[in-house]
Amino acid sequence: MIVSNIIFIFATTETVLTMRKLYLLTTAAVAVMSISVSSQTISLKNDLLYDVTLTPNIGIERMIGKSSSMQLFYGIHPWRLSDTRRLRHWSLMPEYRRWLSCHTPFTGHFVGIHSLGGEYSIANIGISNSIRNYQYEGWYIGGGLTYGYTWPLSGSWNIEAAVGIGFIHMVYDKYENATCGRLLDSGRHNYVGPTKLAMNLCYILGR
Repeated sequence: MIVSNIIFIFATTETVLTMRKLYLLTTAAVAVMSISVSSQTISLKNDLLYDVTLTPNIGIERMIGKSSSMQLFYGIHPWRLSDTRRLRHWSLMPEYRRWLSCHTPFTGHFVGIHSLGGEYSIANIGISNSIRNYQYEGWYIGGGLTYGYTWPLSGSWNIEAAVGIGFIHMVYDKYENATCGRLLDSGRHNYVGPTKLAMNLCYILGR
C-alpha cells in the first residue's frame, strides 16, 4: 500500500502542482533533508484513515536525536466524484515530535507541534447544508499540538495513532454548485478545534 501510494503521488503531482504548491513542498523537503544525519532511523508511513477518503498519502519521519524526530506528511485527492460533487484537495503537514521514551525510537507516547497547509475544492459533501448546496475553493494554513502513541507490531512494522488540536486560517471563494457556477462570495474563516486525526501504518528503515 505504501509503495503504490508513492508511485501514484509522484505520477499525479506533476500535473496538479502550481508554483505555490511547489514552493511549499520544496521548502518543507529542504527543511527535512537538512536535518542532522547522525541518526539513520527513518519511518515510512501511510495514514489508513486518509485512505478511507480515497486520498493517496505518504509520510516520512526521521529521528534527529535520542528522543526527537521530524515528520512530513503529504496527501492528494485530485479527482472529482462527479460534476457537482467533489472533495479535491492536497495537504502538507510538517511536525516536530518529542518521544517520552528514549529507549526505542518510534515507540510509545509522544507529543508534538505541527503545521499544515494546502488547497481545496469541495462541493456536495454531507458536512453541512452550506457545503452541500455550494462549491468552495481556496487555501488554508494553520498549526497545533499533537499527542500520540505508537505500538510495535512485528519486525519493522508499527501502528501509530495521533490526534491534534489547533488553529486554521482559511481563504475561500463560494460558487453555485453547477458546472461553471457563478461566483457568489469570497471570504476568510478562522477555525479552532481538532486539526489532526491519524492512524498510521509504519515501516521502520534501519531497524
